[in-house]
Amino acid sequence: LSVYFFSTHGMSKDKKGAKTAGKKGKTGGSGRSKKAGLTFPVGRTASLLKSGRYTRRVGKGAPVYLAAVLEYLCAEMLELAGNASRDNKKKRINPRFLTLAIRNDEELNKLLSGVTIASGGVLPNIQQVLLKKKGK
Repeated sequence: LSVYFFSTHGMSKDKKGAKTAGKKGKTGGSGRSKKAGLTFPVGRTASLLKSGRYTRRVGKGAPVYLAAVLEYLCAEMLELAGNASRDNKKKRINPRFLTLAIRNDEELNKLLSGVTIASGGVLPNIQQVLLKKKGK
């Protein structure tokens, strides 16, 4: 009986009855990400800004703004890559579809012009000079 007590001590059960480790009664919380309505972690962004030594002081709004911008960019890229994968009749996004999405979008291409995506390939492009001329 005592072995069972120590093995389950500190574990709570979720709605389905499965044992879960962690704090008891912790549901959601009221973190900065939740308050800002974001999915990206504001707290982690703040700690990375502070530990990165970009400046001596980091304001309260800076990590929220940065997390929002990063979340928007990721959502935009994933939406375009999802469209590219659907066009190719695939259900999974791979690096090729990310490359196609970025290079076909003018603004993302300008932002990520110096970025190389591993296994991404290049845009299909054949110059007109190399094509056969129909008249001759």
